[in-house]
Amino acid sequence: MNPKVDAFLVKLDKWQAELSLLRSLLLEMGLEEDLKWSSPCYSHDKSNLVILQGFKEYVAIMFFKGVLLKDSAHVFSKPGENTQSSRQIRFTHLDDILSKEALIKAYILEAIEVEKSGAKVTLKKIEDYAVPEEFQSAMDEDEALKTAFARLTPGRQRMYLMHFAEPKQAATRISRIEKNTKRILIGKGLSDCICGLSQKMPSCDGSHKHAR
Repeated sequence: MNPKVDAFLVKLDKWQAELSLLRSLLLEMGLEEDLKWSSPCYSHDKSNLVILQGFKEYVAIMFFKGVLLKDSAHVFSKPGENTQSSRQIRFTHLDDILSKEALIKAYILEAIEVEKSGAKVTLKKIEDYAVPEEFQSAMDEDEALKTAFARLTPGRQRMYLMHFAEPKQAATRISRIEKNTKRILIGKGLSDCICGLSQKMPSCDGSHKHAR
């Protein structure tokens, strides 16, 4: 049991009992516990396996390489429409967790075996993502923007392309591009603040001005 997770759970106003129960199940599996991305995270041989998440409508245990699991019980949900690797099992009350205790443990064991096998998730390459016409025009007109975007990590590039392509209206796409141009120019990702710390990281206390 990691004291950082103890402190995290004590401060919760919602889902404390549900997350505490999930925590106990994961610790029973012999996983290593830490607090990462402001949430309880569990690993095996220093490889991240799952993370606990609390949302308004549900709590979830998210498998980082869930797409590689068989999901024989068909309980997985995708965290987001464009999520490629991770998968969630969602819960809305304690009884739901208790009824799936054996299932959770079976999925954890499978996740451990997947990790031991060295299996990797094949992610779409940046070249597979369409560049919105408005963003391409902005880069054609601004060589500095084009260069800065090319220097970003593939993950940051992917997030920007998905974010810019999401709106159906051209005006909204242009607005998103304009709002994030400065962020790209200084080499920051979509969820980075100007100090370089992620908004989701516990070390970023929200006092910084975010460009997004």
